[in-house]
Amino acid sequence: MDMRYTPEQADLKRRAADYARLLMEYEDESEQAGGPLPHETVAELTRAAMAAGVYAINMPAAWGGAGLSLLDQVIVEEEFGKATNCLWDIPWRPANVLAYGDERQREKYLLPVLRAEKFDAFAVTEPGAGSDPSSGTSTATRTEGGWLINGEKWFVTCGDIADFLLVQADAGPDRLATLFFVDKSAPGVEMTRVPRFMHSAVNGHPEFTFTDVFVADEDVLGGVGQGYELTKEWFTDERLMIAARTVGAAERALELAREWAIGREQFGGPIAGYQLIQGMLADCAVDIAVNRAYTHQVAWEADQPGTDRKTLHAKASTAKLAASEAAGRVIDRCLQIFGGRGYDRSYAVERMYRELRVDRIWEGTSEIQRLIIANELIKRGTRALALPTH
Repeated sequence: MDMRYTPEQADLKRRAADYARLLMEYEDESEQAGGPLPHETVAELTRAAMAAGVYAINMPAAWGGAGLSLLDQVIVEEEFGKATNCLWDIPWRPANVLAYGDERQREKYLLPVLRAEKFDAFAVTEPGAGSDPSSGTSTATRTEGGWLINGEKWFVTCGDIADFLLVQADAGPDRLATLFFVDKSAPGVEMTRVPRFMHSAVNGHPEFTFTDVFVADEDVLGGVGQGYELTKEWFTDERLMIAARTVGAAERALELAREWAIGREQFGGPIAGYQLIQGMLADCAVDIAVNRAYTHQVAWEADQPGTDRKTLHAKASTAKLAASEAAGRVIDRCLQIFGGRGYDRSYAVERMYRELRVDRIWEGTSEIQRLIIANELIKRGTRALALPTH
């Protein structure tokens, strides 16, 4: 395995880094506003992402996406993760499973997303079904020409700006998990609450109720009963991207802490000269290096033909668990190095401290990742997770 970037990947990383620095210019404005940015600003940043080739990076170029491999996407998302306030949501990354839609669904839903005319959101979590999506109570009941959706969904990331939702519901008397395209403006869809969370994110995570929402047969994604498999594939990609973004955030935090430690003088010299500070800086560097390497490895494996999807699912969980937990350690040390300034919201390390906490929760808690990893170990042995599959 050659871990060196190709010239094309080096250029991609440069473009992604330049764009991330552009996003950083709006961090303070977003924080002061409690998250949202003006529509005109978002539109301008969206056009800039398209021009840089970092918009819809997970979709084929033939459809209007950037057409990047998973490894290339990890390279981009690592740079995006350095921006606070979840501004990396602006260069939109549509749900990967939208690519499984038929031609009509692609024309109606996906292509407008790739043109930044519409936005999607994934609705899986419920009040009583978080880590265990199989315990969901949302239902789809057969009716003439389609289905009636009833239920409630929470933590629908970017649901506040979405035009349509991918809603997982149990279809028919056999309760077959299925994904449905649901227009947010359809009768019976209500966005009931947009909670305020620890971080000040540019987009929200609202709650929805669905009351006898009609969905035509033609708006079932992938067929009745395919919901769990599609959702699992979505989780695999999302967890890998979380790993990449947390590595990027940790790297920025370390850069800031290093600069601060070199410039901050106490007791007659820079605090970087004291071994307790040096130890924290070194531990941060180690956490970042090992997690970047593993995340890149898993993404590279995913791009190789014939990769076992079940093993990949567990490896993505490994990457997410390790990188998100490591990033939590890194930002805790970096904030400590900043001392009281690190507790000031105008400093990026403070925002990262709040924002990185959720990465151990969303798209599967750290505890769920451990269960996935343990299950793979028990079934297939240690070599499946420890060694590259190619």
